[in-house]
Amino acid sequence: MNREEKKVIIDSLAEKLKEYSHFYITDTSELNAEQTAALRKMCFEQQVKLVVVKNTLFIKALEQVEKAEAELMPTLKGETAVMFCNTGKGPAKLIKEFRKANPKPVLKAAYVEQCVYLGEGALEELVNIKSREELIGDIVALLQSPAKNVISALQGSAGQKIAGLVKTLEARG
Repeated sequence: MNREEKKVIIDSLAEKLKEYSHFYITDTSELNAEQTAALRKMCFEQQVKLVVVKNTLFIKALEQVEKAEAELMPTLKGETAVMFCNTGKGPAKLIKEFRKANPKPVLKAAYVEQCVYLGEGALEELVNIKSREELIGDIVALLQSPAKNVISALQGSAGQKIAGLVKTLEARG
């Protein structure tokens, strides 16, 4: 591969890193052609882009977009496939589901919500991670809950008692 071909690949990977906010670094070695095709099909169905990369070229792409986290570099050894996506836990769920019938892919590392997750042990944590939108929704629901309790109390029998107390206090004043 000449220098120009490498530059095209690096630029292509850099574009994917800009386009997708999350990526998973996995090991898909030892998967046969049928298993690899099944994995690619699952990825396509769940809007995950799967790309097998040369580690040195991926490192250069990471450096180009300033996502070359020091923790990621040691994971870029051996065969590497990168899963790009816009939902943080999508690939983790996909990997977990696919591994019910297959030994791979193995999670090497993940870059999700501007955090680095290392190793196979992080897979369960990534499956359960909430997206930014889900967290905002949870916070809004928590903030609304006390207000809903006050409103329902005012509308119910307690509300009639409070209204009576207010009228009594107005009459005295």
